[in-house]
Amino acid sequence: MTESESIAYDVVVLGAGPVGENVADRARAAGLSTAIVESELIGGECSYWACMPSKALLRSVLARADARRVPGLGQAVQGPLDVGAVLAHRDDFTSHWKDDGQVQWLDGIGADIYRGHGRLAGPRKVTVDGPDGERHVLTARHAVAVSTGTRAVLPDLPGLAEVKPWTSREATSAHAVPGRLVVVGGGVVGVEMATAWQAFGSQVTVLVRGKGLLPRMEPFAGELVAEALTEAGADVRTGTSVEAVTRDGKTVVVTTSAGDRIEADEILFATGRAPRTDDLGLETIGLEPGSWLSVDDSCRVTGSDWLYGVGDVNHRALLTHQGKYQARIAGAAIAARAAGVPLLETDPWGAHAATADHASVPQVVFTDPEAAAVGLSLAEAEQAGHRVRAVDVDLSSVAGAGLYGDGYRGRARMIVDLDTETLRGVTFVGPGVGEMLHSATIAVVGEVPVSRLWHAVPAYPTVSEVWLRLLEAYRDA
Repeated sequence: MTESESIAYDVVVLGAGPVGENVADRARAAGLSTAIVESELIGGECSYWACMPSKALLRSVLARADARRVPGLGQAVQGPLDVGAVLAHRDDFTSHWKDDGQVQWLDGIGADIYRGHGRLAGPRKVTVDGPDGERHVLTARHAVAVSTGTRAVLPDLPGLAEVKPWTSREATSAHAVPGRLVVVGGGVVGVEMATAWQAFGSQVTVLVRGKGLLPRMEPFAGELVAEALTEAGADVRTGTSVEAVTRDGKTVVVTTSAGDRIEADEILFATGRAPRTDDLGLETIGLEPGSWLSVDDSCRVTGSDWLYGVGDVNHRALLTHQGKYQARIAGAAIAARAAGVPLLETDPWGAHAATADHASVPQVVFTDPEAAAVGLSLAEAEQAGHRVRAVDVDLSSVAGAGLYGDGYRGRARMIVDLDTETLRGVTFVGPGVGEMLHSATIAVVGEVPVSRLWHAVPAYPTVSEVWLRLLEAYRDA
């Protein structure tokens, strides 16, 4: 391997997914020379194997479900989905797994791209082993930002590698519909992919070790999603774990903790994520390989004055939109420190503090019904020691829900802090509720008093009128 002369940049970014791209963009906008390193496709997990392909798959599923609820339209959409067209739509959204457009964008902001595997080689130093056998040596005057994301975790089951299970990558990029699919895990990936492939014609069995689906949301969210999956034909089994998996020819044989034997064509493990820091050279700077990176609110790694961990690798919020938010914060902090500008680190809402990642994280689960939440659940708020009250409203009681479609089922909950009269969290479950979440996010992040929310009048007749019902329920309790 040929090693190049060391090249100095102000900032070196490891990982060119949406988070790394945003760090590079903010650094370049501040006039800092920037290099970005990527071992796979420019654009990262979100663009090719997660957010974009999964939502492209689900869009047709949810649109059909919504249409079937509308009088005069439902009969027209009773046939099966054109799965070939859906998969082609997914392929378009992933740019057919080519990154030319993303490369052009990075070129446009003036960042230098290095393809290959990047590793830390001591303080402020990165080596990149390129596909051409050349080793590039990069040094950072001000910062190295690690934005390498996460990978799927597979359980320690004998012979699992020979089974060739799906992870989120295979589930979002598959080009054929398995006749029978076992989904292991009841989190976001598990329920979204169960929703999609069941609608495409798979007979789906969902195996969940815990008590229900979507365990990080309010319990009713998982209950409503499980109910809908069951009605769609899926077999949802809770309190069940996988004891063994084998492949007999083309058939996957799953043995569960209940002693059941399930046959399938494919099995998807959606059982968690781990940081991609195991082969990153962390040991050269005294950190544990494979560990999550502990950071402050500017995303600077604890104990360092030059290393930043941005996005999934810091384990604060494993969501693309939160990672991009952190990237904007980190980029501003790196630029300020490089210019010698004092950071207002005591200001929780300043330009250099990722405060919203503590207790104001929004998330939408694109199932039917959708589940959308921001902030704390009731259990989380109580565990944190807040004096709170949960206010619940049946979404079907809102006029806009009835117009949205016949048989609309859903629920809304807001968690009110009784000491501050502000909202600690909000959860919506129901068709189309994802588009309502930003109003809740503004209320939670902005710490808007309940008394002021009274004057934010929801338009009639929309599903958003649930806000009025929630406030009335809180006032009248």
